[in-house]
Amino acid sequence: MKSTYELAVLYHPDLEIDLEKSEAKVTKVITDNGGVVTDTENWGKRKTAYPVKGHEHAVYVFYTFDVESTSVQKIEATLNITDEVIRFLIVKEDERAEAKAAAFKAKRKVQEEKKEETEEEEK
Repeated sequence: MKSTYELAVLYHPDLEIDLEKSEAKVTKVITDNGGVVTDTENWGKRKTAYPVKGHEHAVYVFYTFDVESTSVQKIEATLNITDEVIRFLIVKEDERAEAKAAAFKAKRKVQEEKKEETEEEEK
């Protein structure tokens, strides 16, 4: 059974201009191991909290993908030897936590709307 994972990749900062090849390489690693990339989010070049392999900056890209849990180790092993990737983290999505967060946001929105209505009525 496939599970949903999130992959955070810190690319070498010099790749900011020509990132397409590196992103294609990481996507290929995922698909070659039976995964399907469902979303990609590029945050661009940012300062790291501490030097990573001697770099003060990195290009942050986040991937969401579905894959068998047995393939995650293979993906990690391949990313470890990929030159463009200076750091990465794969995390399994927690559907219950996401549902709980969505419910909390909805509840907060309803409370804010009620507050606005009472303020308008007082005027």
